[in-house]
Amino acid sequence: MKFITNKALLISGFSILSILSSCERDDLEKDPTTAASELLVTSSLDNLNIAINGMHRNMYYRQNSNQGQNGATGIMIYMDVMGDDLVFPTTGNGWFVTTLRWLDNANATSTNLFYPYDFYYGQIRIANIIIKAAPNVQGDQTLKDKVLGEAYAFRGYCYFMLAQIYAKRYVEGTTNSQPGVPLRLDDSFNAIPRSSLEEVYTLINSDFAQAYSFLNGKTRSDKSHFNANVVRGLMARVALVQGKYANAALYAKEARQGFVLMNNTQYKSGFNSYSNSEWVWGYKPIDATTDFFGNFMGYMSRNYNSGQIRQAPKVVNNLLYAMFPATDVRTQVIDPTGAHTALALPNTYSKFPYTSQKFLSVNASGTVDNNTSLGDIPFMRSAEMYLIEAEALAKDNKEADSKIIFNEFTKNRNPSYAGATTTGQAYITEVLNSRRLELWGEGFRFLDLKRLNLPLDRTGANHVSAVTNNLSTVPAGDKRWTWLIPQAEINASQGLVQQNEL
Repeated sequence: MKFITNKALLISGFSILSILSSCERDDLEKDPTTAASELLVTSSLDNLNIAINGMHRNMYYRQNSNQGQNGATGIMIYMDVMGDDLVFPTTGNGWFVTTLRWLDNANATSTNLFYPYDFYYGQIRIANIIIKAAPNVQGDQTLKDKVLGEAYAFRGYCYFMLAQIYAKRYVEGTTNSQPGVPLRLDDSFNAIPRSSLEEVYTLINSDFAQAYSFLNGKTRSDKSHFNANVVRGLMARVALVQGKYANAALYAKEARQGFVLMNNTQYKSGFNSYSNSEWVWGYKPIDATTDFFGNFMGYMSRNYNSGQIRQAPKVVNNLLYAMFPATDVRTQVIDPTGAHTALALPNTYSKFPYTSQKFLSVNASGTVDNNTSLGDIPFMRSAEMYLIEAEALAKDNKEADSKIIFNEFTKNRNPSYAGATTTGQAYITEVLNSRRLELWGEGFRFLDLKRLNLPLDRTGANHVSAVTNNLSTVPAGDKRWTWLIPQAEINASQGLVQQNEL
């Protein structure tokens, strides 16, 4: 991997270097060398901690001139629009349409294909600098542990995302010798080849183990930062992908401790506050750092007064909606008429059946407001951990134990639920369908289809052929599930990085 240069530090922009030197972004771009930037960041433990804060800000703040590429939140949207459950009723202003049509992932020169690769390796670059420097700086040991723990957590998380997107799926019980991604573990720029997928997952698991050892027992400033619960949740995700079901169930149970499920009234309040009891990890854009149309709520909320939302609000797959009763609170944020009369939306807002009002933008005081795209962004909730635990236990031949967890979760969402009566694969499908509805819009569907080796199937649902460009199905195992490696990387690697199947 060679193409990432001093941009890896500049990508944090205001968050790292301008805080350290009171510079504006234009001034940062005049920084003469990577070495000067790194010297500033690594000069003290406090500066390393500021660098960690900058990495967190990168997760929800725009990295370049494309408002659709807004930290990790834009990638979350990519992962849902490529699935079957998030429906575009029209093309609107065109945002994410080429991704929806599965054109970006098969185009090595696409900026949307390049963006996740560039973003995650930029974060890895900063994490590597911190991991190398932190043991040698003086300062409070508790803060040093937190800085190192968060750096390892970031690196493990970023490699996990890269592996899921740019490599073939991990297959339980095989050697997984297929190409993964380049493993950059230092701050050099020499070209390196792709490691095997198994080697990548070995590193991911090692990084999370290190992160947990540093963060276990430590407090955090707010939910935007990693702690032991978040790391355990990430470990649960990884174990689920690898088919290590006993570990997935254990880690998910540990991750959700202390994060009780929200009540039904809270569920319908707009998914916009990370003070919610079940949010384990999330981010809070504020007025001072808002990205307006580029914010997550600028695309995913039902109410923000933007051309995209007025013309093309986000719609739920009607077949998924039909699987659940009206007593399930998760259906109560989906309007089969599309009117959403409770929101009193102006006549300028187009109305389409099965639109979702799961996400609602709010103003700085937390009141639902059409004139702002503010709203906290969920990256991990205990609901996901319940569903991981239930799925993993069922797949580990512990169906009775699984049903205890699944019934507890489902009765929270649907007080009329009498308990799971299905068994075997039908029961696992019930859990997976609940996961589809629960995590709708939070960046999981494409990744779930890929890990489960399921096809994309939009047929019979309310997808619009003119919007999808008639892309209704993609077979399981099709080469398009593996995004191409960006051509910029192929060129810069001097032939060391091989392309995925074209």
